[in-house]
Amino acid sequence: MPAHMLQEISSSYTTTTTITAPPSGGLKNGKQNFEKTLRDLGDDIRPEMKEDIHDPTYQDEVGPPPKLEYVWRNIILMALLHLGALYGLTLVPGCKAYTWLWAYLCYVYSALGITAGAHRLWSHRTYKARLPLRLFLIIANTMAFQNDVYEWARDHRAHHKFSETHADPHNSRRGFFFSHVGWLLVRKHPAVKEKGGLLDLSDLKAEKLVMFQRRYYKPGLLLMCFILPTLVPWYCWGETFKHSLFVGTFLRYAIVLNATWLVNSAAHLYGYRPYDKNIESRENILVSLGAVGEGFHNYHHTFPYDYSASEYRWHINLTTFFIDCMAALGLAYDRKKVSKAAVLARIKRTGDGSHKSS
Repeated sequence: MPAHMLQEISSSYTTTTTITAPPSGGLKNGKQNFEKTLRDLGDDIRPEMKEDIHDPTYQDEVGPPPKLEYVWRNIILMALLHLGALYGLTLVPGCKAYTWLWAYLCYVYSALGITAGAHRLWSHRTYKARLPLRLFLIIANTMAFQNDVYEWARDHRAHHKFSETHADPHNSRRGFFFSHVGWLLVRKHPAVKEKGGLLDLSDLKAEKLVMFQRRYYKPGLLLMCFILPTLVPWYCWGETFKHSLFVGTFLRYAIVLNATWLVNSAAHLYGYRPYDKNIESRENILVSLGAVGEGFHNYHHTFPYDYSASEYRWHINLTTFFIDCMAALGLAYDRKKVSKAAVLARIKRTGDGSHKSS
């Protein structure tokens, strides 16, 4: 961990809300403690958003899991995408420098659509964004093509609330491959549908931009994920169509997908747990590098309402840097940040002793 934290961007017209009340440690006493925790935290954190607080009262039913039902359309399309990406790797040395830069910029832009948009803004409501920033992020999220924001946020809230159970869409206890990509290649477990259907998604339904994206998602993703990234290098600087398609589109898209999936797989299986050793999510620096700041996963699952998704803000965390820049411009505000006292109190109760002070 860094010896010091980079100074946060601040301005007179932006705010950061510091949360001083830590969650109740462990939540071991069942439903009564869980409900008490929600009461204690609700007013101080986000009175409008409590669906991402882990519910330890939910347990898997005893018995064999249902038989896997393969979704062959997804399997075939995912296989073709990755074959195209592998071919794109062989074409990288022959690309023009502008094409490399274009692919990288599309990668970062679409990644921010997931991390700063679908994840920290719409799934967890860790900060608020004005219309220009919301529009920027919804377009970026469409380029990422990882389901529309409404579906992404619904599944992610279920992942937090029912982590490591069959109601978790990408339950890591079913193995690396399942939590990485396999969950997209089979029918959802009945518990995912049941519990996900009970979540309060009224905030997402009230967001006109989110529902607009959902309504026109298919033509939007075709334009932003495939057509535009291919046409720009081909038309603007004379790149070959083959290099534009397989490098600028297929390879770039496959890398974004796998970087995001590593948060579900590697960051739940490999790393250390300084904030809560009772949960499976872990701190994984390599994942944070690829997923522009989302690898501090033990912290994030312990404090899902922190806009930085990390104790250390800018340290290997491009997404937090981006949000702070937007706050300096007045486009992001009301950023929620857990206090140092709350972090240390949680570590003392449930950490594994591997935490290093900043």
